[in-house]
Amino acid sequence: MPLEENAKYAIRVQDVSKVYRLYDKPIDRLKESLSLSHRNYHKDFFALNGISFQVRKGETVGIIGTNGSGKSTILKIITGVLTPTTGEVRVEGVISALLELGAGFNMDYTGIENIYMNGTMMGFSRKEMEEKLQDILDFADIGDFVYQPVKTYSSGMFVRLAFALAINVEPEILIVDEALSVGDVFFQSKCYQRMEEIRQKGTTILMVTHDMGSVIKYCDRVVLLNKGNFIAEGAPGKMVDLYKKILANQMDSLEEELQEMNDFSGGMRDSSEGRAGRGKVQKGGTGEGQEGKNTEGHRDTGSGNRENGSRKAQKGLMKDHLTINPSRTEYGDGRAEIYDLGMFDERGNLTNLLLKGEYFTIREKIRFRADIQAPIFTYTIKDKKGAELSGTNTMFEGADISSVKAGDEYEVNFRQKMTLQGGEYLLSMSCTGFEQGEHTVYHRLYDVANITVISNKNTVGVYDMESEVEAKYRPAKKEG
Repeated sequence: MPLEENAKYAIRVQDVSKVYRLYDKPIDRLKESLSLSHRNYHKDFFALNGISFQVRKGETVGIIGTNGSGKSTILKIITGVLTPTTGEVRVEGVISALLELGAGFNMDYTGIENIYMNGTMMGFSRKEMEEKLQDILDFADIGDFVYQPVKTYSSGMFVRLAFALAINVEPEILIVDEALSVGDVFFQSKCYQRMEEIRQKGTTILMVTHDMGSVIKYCDRVVLLNKGNFIAEGAPGKMVDLYKKILANQMDSLEEELQEMNDFSGGMRDSSEGRAGRGKVQKGGTGEGQEGKNTEGHRDTGSGNRENGSRKAQKGLMKDHLTINPSRTEYGDGRAEIYDLGMFDERGNLTNLLLKGEYFTIREKIRFRADIQAPIFTYTIKDKKGAELSGTNTMFEGADISSVKAGDEYEVNFRQKMTLQGGEYLLSMSCTGFEQGEHTVYHRLYDVANITVISNKNTVGVYDMESEVEAKYRPAKKEG
């Protein structure tokens, strides 16, 4: 790599593997060391298997993956806590790392002594640490406990001091492993604000977290790992979508999507997304192959999610490109089947990730196995505790739903604005009806998919009323 290219990178990880030897019994280790025939009594466990990626100077990169994917291991190798079995890591700049909380602290030393000791380990002189000391103490805000041995600290005090030290020494590279997920909400808020400040100043940040909202908000790029293997790297939203497929054990769908990304330079071929009219549904087919028509049955004039000027092709079922709950509950009398479903953002992308303040569409495809007089199509959004937050159905919306016969299909689109606060939610949907005054369920899917709402501005409560603020200032009148 040319020298000018080298200067662009703060961290370069090249083909790094970390292999541990696992023995069934402790005695097997001794047997192997004494074996004249060099017989192996161990099994190789690859905590990392040929991992390669680069982090540019001033870039914020996230590493995500399930537990056991090797995220913390790669951070420890980058910081020098572990050595790789094979491969190479190059770092340009002073690193401040928050790996395991308080790693490098001497439990018998006071907080002040640990600050100076860790500063020396990072290459700062005592005078330099004295200049930074007050900022560290103000951020930690643990009072006179800073003069006590850290072994007497509560877990909250410990994390405050560890984070305050790591983030206030003005590092060139900050490495954070889940440290932002501890402490009370007020301290977390202060940490995020400080993270944003140093990010704006050009500090290179490499972070591991399970908080997908933080990944979307802070990271310029994301590296996805799984079981020690490199899966993909790219835009945060795209990588979080792939990560959720791993969580839902949709490995076949993931492999297909990765193949498409490789074939089309990272562009996933999603389903087209027309603007559905409120309370109107087109009967007579699923809408696939009906070029130039929207869901109202009229000629498409280019509105809605075709504003980007291109109809995106979709391969297979919509639900194959979403994170679907493998433990969902479903029931009904079987006369109808919701055989496919999708969620589309304002740009027509098929995704579980939605941006607060933008329009999105929930699409259901239903196949009927019997004649039904007046089917009703529904969706509901709930929080993680099961409270119903929003939802509607074709009866509430006044949609003109005709009777159906066995073999008929409906495609239903619900389009609305996302005003829920940023967070994780659950989607349910159903096909029901009334027969002789009794409510009948033909097919219902409970908690079939998750919805991740990404927000740059949350207000109080469950949803945003989109308030407009006007404040008039009147100065005090001067006497005389």
